[in-house]
Amino acid sequence: MDEIIGLFPTPFLRARATLGPALVKGLAEHFGRNTTNENNSSTRLSHTAMLQPSESPLFSEAAGLITPKIIEFGAQLFGEQMGWAIKEMWVNVLENGGHQAMHTHANSFVSGVVYLTPVHASAQTVFMKSPGGSEFIFKNDHARTKPGAYNADKWVSPAPQPGDLVLFPSYLMHAVPHNQGERRITLSFNAIPLRLDSWGYTIRFGA
Repeated sequence: MDEIIGLFPTPFLRARATLGPALVKGLAEHFGRNTTNENNSSTRLSHTAMLQPSESPLFSEAAGLITPKIIEFGAQLFGEQMGWAIKEMWVNVLENGGHQAMHTHANSFVSGVVYLTPVHASAQTVFMKSPGGSEFIFKNDHARTKPGAYNADKWVSPAPQPGDLVLFPSYLMHAVPHNQGERRITLSFNAIPLRLDSWGYTIRFGA
């Protein structure tokens, strides 16, 4: 019997209701009115300052609930359960008409988003293949083609609920299309392992 085997797939973790309603409400209310940094590509998107979890009681509480999920996810990336640290957290406020341009997260290994408000279908996070990969240069793209896991250029993440968490490798390109709904508030963060060991050659990281 023939079978298709997906070689070297990219992991993506979705954890529903990672943060409880009270914490979600506290984060959205406090940080939703404390964004000071305007986004470079959209005036309808703003961000708070990046903070270490220890610099905010709300972030610290959230980090305590998120970190076990990062450890679980990290074992998929590196084949071992080990210590991880969230190096920075920040909140994003996307107003109606705003968008987030395609980007990746530098200087980290795992990135994540916790949704703090309902998200309009137009503004679900989109993930895409990095340009200039090792795929064929020619494309077969027309009205009769059917996008799938092996030929699609992008993937729209599932519709989230407040408190839901997603984790992904920091190199994975992602964006948010123009928001056609109400204000969208999310908590983002980057994480690093405490160390990586390649047969005795050990690199240690500090947050």
